[in-house]
Amino acid sequence: MGKKSFLQEFKTFAMRGNVIDLAVGVIIGGAFNNIVSSLVADVIMPPIGLLMGGVNFTDLKLTLKSLGVAADGSQVAGVAINYGNFLQAVFSFLIVAFSVFLLVKLVNRLTHKKEEEKAAAPPQPTKEEELLTEIRDLLKQQTRQPAQEQIKS
Repeated sequence: MGKKSFLQEFKTFAMRGNVIDLAVGVIIGGAFNNIVSSLVADVIMPPIGLLMGGVNFTDLKLTLKSLGVAADGSQVAGVAINYGNFLQAVFSFLIVAFSVFLLVKLVNRLTHKKEEEKAAAPPQPTKEEELLTEIRDLLKQQTRQPAQEQIKS
């Protein structure tokens, strides 16, 4: 019985709208990351590298220890800091951050317009409210008419 309730609880959790929206956002974000990475690596960085004298940013690195051969004849791996890849990652981050900023700005503008529209247009009365208003007005007229007849006599 414990497993069944646990599975039912998990199903309830997984089928809530927020969880599904989050999953869709993560999937779209991953795809967007691939697009931005390609944009930076294949479109933005090559012209910047060309302007800087034909530099390929993926080749930029600081070699701490070069490749070598050990005494037994095996190769010893070199150690390098690949700051060119880091620069590409920074450009990718800046593009994603700017895109998210624009998206949030757009959403805020749309929600602000909706709030202004709600504030500008007073809510329309319901049919019940209209009926109650009519009844109130009729009752006011009935109470005024006898008072006016007494004044005349």
